[in-house]
Amino acid sequence: MRTTTRTRSTGLGLLATAAAAALVLTGCSSGSGAASGGSGKIDGTITLQTWALTPTYTDYLDGVIKGFEQEHPDAKVKLQDQPGDGYADKVLSQASSNTLPDVINLPPDIALPLAKRGFLQDVSKDDPKLASTYVSGALDSYEYKGLDGTYGYPWYLNTDVDYWNTTMFDKCGLDADNPPKTTDDLFTQAKTMHDECPDDYLMSRKPGLGDFTLAGVKVLNGDGTKFTFADSSKAADLIGRYKEAYQDGYMPSNVLNSDYLGNSTLFTQQKVAWTTGGATALSDMVKNNPSLKGNVTVSPALDTPPLYVQGLSVSSKSKHLATAEAFAQYMTNAKNQEAFAHLVNIFPSTTSSQSDPYFSKDDGTVNGKARVLANEALKQAKVLNPVEANSAMTDFLDQQIALAMKGQVSPEQALQTAQTKMNSLLANG
Repeated sequence: MRTTTRTRSTGLGLLATAAAAALVLTGCSSGSGAASGGSGKIDGTITLQTWALTPTYTDYLDGVIKGFEQEHPDAKVKLQDQPGDGYADKVLSQASSNTLPDVINLPPDIALPLAKRGFLQDVSKDDPKLASTYVSGALDSYEYKGLDGTYGYPWYLNTDVDYWNTTMFDKCGLDADNPPKTTDDLFTQAKTMHDECPDDYLMSRKPGLGDFTLAGVKVLNGDGTKFTFADSSKAADLIGRYKEAYQDGYMPSNVLNSDYLGNSTLFTQQKVAWTTGGATALSDMVKNNPSLKGNVTVSPALDTPPLYVQGLSVSSKSKHLATAEAFAQYMTNAKNQEAFAHLVNIFPSTTSSQSDPYFSKDDGTVNGKARVLANEALKQAKVLNPVEANSAMTDFLDQQIALAMKGQVSPEQALQTAQTKMNSLLANG
């Protein structure tokens, strides 16, 4: 099972570049010959491919398949699950050999290069209820710049909330009942903590593409062919603020080093007073450091909450396209998504599920509050990092931002260098 947060790298973007290159090399072109089809008969045998969900969730998956087959006796669904390691290579191989399964578990960034080359069905052709069924931000994730259509059904979602160490707040002149609500607040309160407690820190991360988006920077042009963040003074100003905060000692010095552990680990070790994480992140943090129990409060993510999406895409080459689309719809309906989300620490992408008391009612615990805040945040959450930006691109940008924060290059130079490199990678991808 794969979910993402902006505080840890998943490597999903590696496939976007690799798949694009491989598909070009194998001569696969945009699919003018794709079948069309929700009006066809729901019959035949299709294959569902999931990503690292078995054996843990085999019973759930088998139950969904059984329910679908009972509703459609002439249809059969075969389940094949791929392990987490090597999934990208497997999908690349399937695409380049035209052997994609009928229904495939794909996050938006992996789906993008496949959609561009005609391997995925535009599911909006045959499902007029898409917009009313799924959370808009999740659906938008499968609508790509330069392409018409929607290339996946949102399946499950996640977002971040903010966690604050109340003990460190109290000790360092801050009010844990009024933590930062915006990035501006964060800088202000980071200064207060440093002034009161020079050896403690509130901030422990450098900015990235998602932070540019939050700052109102246009990161990508309209057709998704060029990065444009270096053209905005807002991006340089933001890096300048982080540079000043770093050099003034508002964050640990190793934030820019290769041995940086990440803000979640530093928070768990009680070396910093803030981290972001999913709605159940506190359970793991307390498990790893029991002294955190009772000393953590939670609040909504700063500014606009990030959105992390997993979905089900349909192969445009499926011999039973109507069946594949019907099954993807069935698996992502409210009933099946809610049942899955009660088993797993994720949220449904269906709009009707947001009123489910399990997600919308606070049980009085910090974990319960975090779940309610995350559920509420999904109404406004947005994908902050464009899917066109793969890990090779963001890693290079990260290096340039580190150089700027150290004072070795200017923010403007760092951004321009990164943009030039990233546009070259994008053009060759």
